[in-house]
Amino acid sequence: MEQWFNVGKIVNTHGLAGEVRVISRTDFAEQRYQKGNKIYLFSPAGKEPIELTIKTHRQHKNFDLLSFEGYNSINDVEKWKDSLLKVNQSQLGDLDEGEFYFHEIVGCSVFTVSGEKVGEVKEILTPGANDVWVVKGENKSEYLIPYIRDIVKEVNVQEKKIVIEPMEGLLS
Repeated sequence: MEQWFNVGKIVNTHGLAGEVRVISRTDFAEQRYQKGNKIYLFSPAGKEPIELTIKTHRQHKNFDLLSFEGYNSINDVEKWKDSLLKVNQSQLGDLDEGEFYFHEIVGCSVFTVSGEKVGEVKEILTPGANDVWVVKGENKSEYLIPYIRDIVKEVNVQEKKIVIEPMEGLLS
């Protein structure tokens, strides 16, 4: 079964020449949206994904603006509002050591260095300088764990296990 990964959501059109406004969910927008790359559109109404070839990419405010080969008018792309842009697993690139895809981290169990289970990573926030992992605790509490070397000591995506050394107040 083919596995798909969300890289963005089309939230609107931009101009009259077939450009769409995308809220990206990828850390690699420059590589992901390069001219000639393939991306797949999953529309709420459609049954099958539509393969698109990227014609242009630029950034404007907090959005990525994309246009696609063969779609040159607002009339061609207006129906795509609220559609998701995805790539399949074969399109994921290799990462450097210490880098992870979100889908590898979400679902991991988090333990302290002393072996106490903290909870499970449910979501990843990207507010600025570093990612923040939202961990749902065993006691139904939610903890925000910054992905920094001083706190995250070990990440094993094969075993779905993360070890942290919490600083004072992090788990209270």
